[in-house]
Amino acid sequence: MDFLKSAVASAISKGPPFPYTFGDRVTLNQSIWILYNGTRKEDGSECSIYTFDITTGKSRLPLARNAVRKMRTLRHPGVLKVYDTVETDTYIYVATERVTPLEWSVRRKSLNTETLKWGLHAVAGTLSFINDEAFSVHGNVRLTSVYTSQSGEWRLGGFEILSSMKEDDAIIFTMGVLTPDSGNYAPPEVAKSGWNTIKSHPLPATDSYGFALLVFEVFNGCLVNRETIGQTKNIPTSMNQSYKRLLNQNPKARLSVSHFRDQGRRSGGFFETPLIKLSEGIESLGLKSDGEREGFLSELDEVANDFPEEYFSAKVLPELLKSVEFGGGGPKVFASVMKIGAKLSDEEYNSKLTPVIVRLFANPDRAIRVCLLDHLPSMIEHLPQKIVNDKIFPQMVTGFADVAPLVREQTVKAVLTVISKLSDRIINGELLKHLAKTSNDEQPGIRTNTTICLGKIARSLGVNTRQKVLVTAFCRSLRDPFVHARNAALLALAATSDLFTEDDCAVKILPSLCPSLIDKEKLVRDQASKTFDIYAQRLRKHASTMPDSILPPSTTTEAHGAMPRIGTPQNDTGWAGWAISSFTNKLATASGEIQSKPTNPRESAREARSSSVPPSADTSKLAAAGSVSQLHRQAVTGATAPILTRTTTDQFFADAQEEDDEIDMAWGDTAEESFFDAPLQSEAAIETKPLIPASKFDDGGEPDFEGWLKAQAEAKTRTTLPKGLSKSSPLANGRQGAIRSTTTGHIGSGSGAKKLVNSSTPASKLAAPKAIDIKPKEPSGDDDWGDAWD
Repeated sequence: MDFLKSAVASAISKGPPFPYTFGDRVTLNQSIWILYNGTRKEDGSECSIYTFDITTGKSRLPLARNAVRKMRTLRHPGVLKVYDTVETDTYIYVATERVTPLEWSVRRKSLNTETLKWGLHAVAGTLSFINDEAFSVHGNVRLTSVYTSQSGEWRLGGFEILSSMKEDDAIIFTMGVLTPDSGNYAPPEVAKSGWNTIKSHPLPATDSYGFALLVFEVFNGCLVNRETIGQTKNIPTSMNQSYKRLLNQNPKARLSVSHFRDQGRRSGGFFETPLIKLSEGIESLGLKSDGEREGFLSELDEVANDFPEEYFSAKVLPELLKSVEFGGGGPKVFASVMKIGAKLSDEEYNSKLTPVIVRLFANPDRAIRVCLLDHLPSMIEHLPQKIVNDKIFPQMVTGFADVAPLVREQTVKAVLTVISKLSDRIINGELLKHLAKTSNDEQPGIRTNTTICLGKIARSLGVNTRQKVLVTAFCRSLRDPFVHARNAALLALAATSDLFTEDDCAVKILPSLCPSLIDKEKLVRDQASKTFDIYAQRLRKHASTMPDSILPPSTTTEAHGAMPRIGTPQNDTGWAGWAISSFTNKLATASGEIQSKPTNPRESAREARSSSVPPSADTSKLAAAGSVSQLHRQAVTGATAPILTRTTTDQFFADAQEEDDEIDMAWGDTAEESFFDAPLQSEAAIETKPLIPASKFDDGGEPDFEGWLKAQAEAKTRTTLPKGLSKSSPLANGRQGAIRSTTTGHIGSGSGAKKLVNSSTPASKLAAPKAIDIKPKEPSGDDDWGDAWD
């Protein structure tokens, strides 16, 4: 075979250009031609190449030239389609459509009876055209002259002696005997008197006899010989009578092929089969009415297994697609398309079906869209990911907002089918935006299906998206008024329990599950109990791995042997004893003095004296009014307001808010989340932290009454202004005005600070108790401190 290929290639290089490439050789019996599989160089399409070697078959050269001429001039669907021909002094090449010898299928007996009838009906139609319309005789009708195309249709070849009876010097008269094995296939009158005798007989008689031999060969799976001619073995009973009339020894009484075909098409005839009806009606499918189309499709489903798969893919499928896209075939025709498409290879699917599917998704017809979504599971495996992302999904998302609830519901269900073909960017972005809308749909069934969809695609979402979207969506569905929506949320939470952190389970999910435990519907209560147990068991398991305490051990007390100042027994295991012991231990371990940053040098000098020593004469000028209480005096002389700093908690919430604002805006937040969230650390510190007194820690010593009386005597000798004429201010006595922060409103709003600045209530307006306190009071900066004694 390699030698033949090289010889052919050498001949081509020496002759005129032939735009086809030779492939493998095909076995061909009883023919003057050598058949090769080939491809077109321009586009790589498949073809068949018939070759005739002139040097070795010079005596049959007229037969080859006659065959080429007749194939080029005859135009009929049942005749081999010729692409190109080349003839030189050494060879003849004929490029045709890709075909295979029918003999292969017949000998393997791979064709059923219905398919054989369908093929014979096609060949009978071609011979009727040759005899009746072209007024010609084929003369070489046999099994080896019939081929099958890529669509499974039977094609008639073997035109070596095909001649028109209008020609007196037709080649069949002089060279008909040169056809291979002509003795077994020649009619009786030709075998007896030669080919010239056909001039005196009816024109179709010769081909009628050859067609009868073809019928015998296709049903028996073997070539004919003189001993087997006339037997009806394996031939359908309904065809026996007509078959015998084709073999009549008298050419004038012989049944013509066209009459044989007509007898088979009668009511109840052997050619009256659904397969033949459908093959004839497929081309006019777009012109049929709705009732005729439905009847045609029902019959097509019944005979789908009888048709050759090649015929469905090459002939039936294109016509069905035309009917769906342009002829108003609708969903019923598309269902038949999907049945045929299931038998196609991926390459055929992408070349024939994928372009049509993409165009149908852009079709605004709701019936077509629902049909596409219903059959999407059978299509998705054949569709490339790029096609789904770039062309199908952008058209598919229009169904999320369609006014028809059926379209919205089917679109939500279809998400589970296409999720494997979508990119992460689409899943965590555009898809979730649309699902956020359907989760609030007015139809309870759509809300329920959205929850189920989210539960099933949860593992396809990004880690950050899961934490933000799923908890919010499921907790919201737990409050849905539709019972099945609540149950779907519980099922989804149970199925995705391993996707959430322990903090989310404890802080967000379990509190949201609690109301479902006492739901009015038993279905919800039972499922809520199961889901609650799943999360509770997970948290118990996690808690068993946590340390007993995160507080560092107290080593200072043990090292110095310090004892608690409050006499609480060390071995007290009660809750009160433990709390007091822990508190006193911390006090015992504290060292040094609590000090605040001084605001001016005078305050620093004044703080150096003991708390029991009265101030000096200089400091008496800065004394404050005696009506100011001890706590207020400490607050005034204390440190400035604490500076608000951003803690790690603030930073966490700030960072979380900055991520994926669009998705957060689409899904919102659950109402319970703000209730269960702990307050920010900075706000809690402002509200609960007591003001630090500016004075030194009082060691509990005895009061210095002598010093106090001396200070009172010196103060009375001073000349004081009348009440109400004193001019004192926090800045005049060298003290900085106290600025307190407030926890009302938002941080940074400034509403609390403004309120404090505008308040100018003098210290003298504050009422003081009339009783004389035995403890010494430190003088303040106001001159009217003695008003409290009046």
